[in-house]
Amino acid sequence: MKIFPFLTALPIVLAASACATTSTTPSTAPTASAKLAAADGSARGTAMVTQAGDGLHVVIKAMGLAPGIHAVHIHTTGQCAGPDFTSAGGHWNPTARKHGKDNPAGMHMGDMPNMTVGPDGTGAIEYHIADAMIGEGATPLLDTDGAAVVVHAQADDNMSDPAGNAGGRVACGVLATG
Repeated sequence: MKIFPFLTALPIVLAASACATTSTTPSTAPTASAKLAAADGSARGTAMVTQAGDGLHVVIKAMGLAPGIHAVHIHTTGQCAGPDFTSAGGHWNPTARKHGKDNPAGMHMGDMPNMTVGPDGTGAIEYHIADAMIGEGATPLLDTDGAAVVVHAQADDNMSDPAGNAGGRVACGVLATG
């Protein structure tokens, strides 16, 4: 009787592939994401918020923006009606503080660092918001009226209340879970 070598190796291959598939587990951390758009509806990037034990981790990736420094904030209302996106409300501020990391009475939980946009129109920031939750808890990001990520035309001065003299709103995205 002739034994084919590949048949003797088959149980080893199947066992190895079974180990590979059973050791991979999907992430169960709550997330919220948004597609950023300009007032005309054209794409301007994405926002991803992931809940962790120490708070929220935020990643913004922008495109199609004017080169320069732009303020990026989380706003209180999950609406992005153009042309000026004022429907997104003010900065997310569940702790009732003043605006800006340099303000002695600051800062809003929705205040984030400025984003530098290069000559190609792209930019990105990563930021951590301590002691916050996406859904339930003392400081839920997505409460009954939701939340939005807004990119402003200018840099945030990190001091002026309520919005850091950041100029108009040039892109907006409504955060949604999942």
